[in-house]
Amino acid sequence: MTIVPTLETERLILRPHRLEDFDDYAAIWADPDVVRFITGSPISRENSWSRMLRVAGLWHLMGFGFLAIEEKGTGRLLGEAGFQDMRREFQPSIEGTLETGWALVPSVHGRGYATEAVTAMISWGKAHFPDHRMTCIISPENAASLRVAAKLGFREFARADYHGPIVVLAREN
Repeated sequence: MTIVPTLETERLILRPHRLEDFDDYAAIWADPDVVRFITGSPISRENSWSRMLRVAGLWHLMGFGFLAIEEKGTGRLLGEAGFQDMRREFQPSIEGTLETGWALVPSVHGRGYATEAVTAMISWGKAHFPDHRMTCIISPENAASLRVAAKLGFREFARADYHGPIVVLAREN
């Protein structure tokens, strides 16, 4: 069985999701500002539950996944960041890569938390999956996430249509 890590940064604890996170988790994914560039529509409580189960399942099947982002000073759940392989059907394929993603509550946007959390995940990913390419997909309208991705070393290598236009980026190890 895979041991899900806990990572610490200066301001954050990245840890496995917990059952007691669910109400806050569902509230995050129901927020229109969180999902504006991800799904386009708030996610129901039921679908948030499925998403949380998927996050846990990734660790057991793939050896990687997403971690909850907790603010050290307050213990508040701020969002999640990590890796997935969703077997998405678009070209060019990113299947078999560490598809990197992040989502945080709007009240902490612009504070560098996404960069801090994903930097920790990238370090963990490079140590545990050194032969896996890291990718991400971002809506071309999501300027903030495109800036974060650029800071983290992701560069555009394609554009595709996946439930709308996306920018496909990769990070060279």
